[in-house]
Amino acid sequence: MGYASRLGRARVSLALSIGVMSHSAQLWADAPGAIEEIYVLGRGETRQVQTIGALQIDQLPAGTSPLKAIENLPGVNFQSADPYGSYEWSTRITIRGFNQNQLGFTLDGIPLGDMSYANHNGLHISRAISSENVGSVRLSQGTGALGTASTSNLGGAVEFYSAQPHKDMGATLNLTAGSESTQRGFLRLDSGELASGTSLYASYTSQDAEKWRGEGDQQQEQFNAKLVQTLGTATVSAYYAYSDRQEIDYQDMSLKMIDRLGDRWDNYYPNWDRAVNAAQGNFHGAVTSLDDAYWNASGLREDKLGYVALALPFGENIDWDTRVYMHRNEGQGLWGTPYTPTPGGAPLSIRSTEYDVERQGVISALTVRVGEHEINGGFWYEHNDFNQARRFYGEPDIAGPTRNFEDFQSNPFFTQWEYDFETETLQFHLQDTWNATEALRLNAGFKTVDVQSDSTAVVDLRFAGSDLSGSIESQEDFLPQLGAVYTLNDGNELFASVARNMRAFIGAAAGPSPFSTTPAGFAAIRDAVDPETSTTWEAGWRFDQGVLQGSVSAYYVDFEDRLLAIQQGPGIQGNPSVLANVGSVETQGIEAAVLWQPIDNVSWFNSVSLNNSEYADDFVSNNVTVATGGKTVVDAPEEMFRSELVYDNGDFFVRADINFTGSRYYTYLNEGEVDSYTLFNLGAGYRFGKLAFAQDIVVQLDITNLFDEDYVSTIGSNGFTNSDPDGTAQTLLIGAPRQSFVSVKATF
Repeated sequence: MGYASRLGRARVSLALSIGVMSHSAQLWADAPGAIEEIYVLGRGETRQVQTIGALQIDQLPAGTSPLKAIENLPGVNFQSADPYGSYEWSTRITIRGFNQNQLGFTLDGIPLGDMSYANHNGLHISRAISSENVGSVRLSQGTGALGTASTSNLGGAVEFYSAQPHKDMGATLNLTAGSESTQRGFLRLDSGELASGTSLYASYTSQDAEKWRGEGDQQQEQFNAKLVQTLGTATVSAYYAYSDRQEIDYQDMSLKMIDRLGDRWDNYYPNWDRAVNAAQGNFHGAVTSLDDAYWNASGLREDKLGYVALALPFGENIDWDTRVYMHRNEGQGLWGTPYTPTPGGAPLSIRSTEYDVERQGVISALTVRVGEHEINGGFWYEHNDFNQARRFYGEPDIAGPTRNFEDFQSNPFFTQWEYDFETETLQFHLQDTWNATEALRLNAGFKTVDVQSDSTAVVDLRFAGSDLSGSIESQEDFLPQLGAVYTLNDGNELFASVARNMRAFIGAAAGPSPFSTTPAGFAAIRDAVDPETSTTWEAGWRFDQGVLQGSVSAYYVDFEDRLLAIQQGPGIQGNPSVLANVGSVETQGIEAAVLWQPIDNVSWFNSVSLNNSEYADDFVSNNVTVATGGKTVVDAPEEMFRSELVYDNGDFFVRADINFTGSRYYTYLNEGEVDSYTLFNLGAGYRFGKLAFAQDIVVQLDITNLFDEDYVSTIGSNGFTNSDPDGTAQTLLIGAPRQSFVSVKATF
């Protein structure tokens, strides 16, 4: 079947998926990576589960993050300051009021950690795989499956699946150009299925784009390879990814800065003289402080990720799935700081936060089918060595810069602190799915989690005679999950579930971690602070009436022992934060997703989310009561609406979508607020079919933010504050203006 025909048919089908336990039983069989449908609502699932296919990602501008591809699904609030959703400092996703650090992320079952910018236990999906190689993305809005390899999935899980190698030998070439001098190339070579039972592909991606405000480039090179080998009834899979990413940062803004300096304001680069003058307190124009702009800033990341997997059936009723993985990361986050001058040189220096991750792990699960029961159990073990440091690099010549922010820095003049963290993670799960009747399926199980983090100081000059060496443990022996799905008839089913989850403490010296405080503070909280936990209740209805398909669900979440780390002063100064349990959060909401095919070649997908997340308690900070009880959770819009209208006749296609996001708070007391916004995006293309040596050629035009809406995208880029009555909290990033891109895609 040709690509055009597949796409035309996929647009009119939700292809309601098979049951929950057939997914759990083949957790890493890569079957989800082979789906061709656009939107998949999880028929047979006891939980709220939805999936998008590779064709949805393929229709977005080339290089768009797979995370951005799921923003049309209900409950998802995705933000980024660039049009692709891949700029990591700005990338944020919240689901039902839970932020990114409280969600779980995996690729082919391999843990990606919480995908935080600080990189302590994983990596971002945009570095783990090129978007063209993503086969599907599976979203569990309420809670992930028990076997999900994550210690942060309080509020849901996002599972990415790599595409399988093609059955036929060939090549794929994608070229993109567009706004801000964007240049992107993707080349993939497929071996096809060989006589030995081997199939594999290798791809190379290069992307370079200038920033849309300020000066500087955001660049990335990637290499992906995947091999699948059949050995009788067994299947061996292997995957490897290399990524080298350099992104020049946008300046974080406040509401007052936007009013005073404009929405195109950015850091001083390449104006060295102005940066030097500002560091000396000589401000020009509307600049009034050291923090209005810095000399420059960047994020540098180099990653190597790989796994080997074995899927081994024992007869018809027993399956064993195991994979072993490794991940190596080196990273630096650089800021040109005016707070630390170079000795004998310029009145500024380069401050770095440096990351070195080396982790290995194994995930294994056994599934046994006995009568009407399917029993699945397994474990996940990971050893993570993480080194984190704060260093300063000099600019010795006041006449001009000597260092490039796109390069890893060396030869620091000062190391303020450096720590080694060793984290051991062990998770075990066991569950049973029982087909009680032809209409009723029940699922019950539990998992245990034990995470031990040990910290050893290499050097710490912040505290006289003391450091943060020590250990902390996160442990829960019984985290249950129960669910049921009842089939009313061929087109309707009801589902309900309840699950309890825990988020482990972070083994890092910065961020929302028990180690990111003073030695006295760590000693005080080590045995007193509790890890965050949540209990999620949800129920819903799925329906399929042919031309009209969809789902409606309601949920309630009791989030306990909320941890709050409050940064003291501007983020660039590196002041310690304070971590404490500050009460609970109550969340309730309703979500709906509907796909309608009124006529041939036309489909209309809509989702709506109504969410109410509120802090249940006040808390005390510096002996002052902060009255957060009854306040709305930060970065948790109460209303969201997504709509996508598509026409596709097999040759010509056009897609128009609308994204409405309600107002959001960035302060815990709710007086700091950014306005709601509505974005319109447009895409159109034509498939020319076979032409010369190419089997298929597609030309596509994409326009993001069609009507050039001015809006604040990311909030909390430098954390959230208790209050901001003057609008001076520098923790906002501005959304990208209208951008356009042209892509040519060819298969050979």
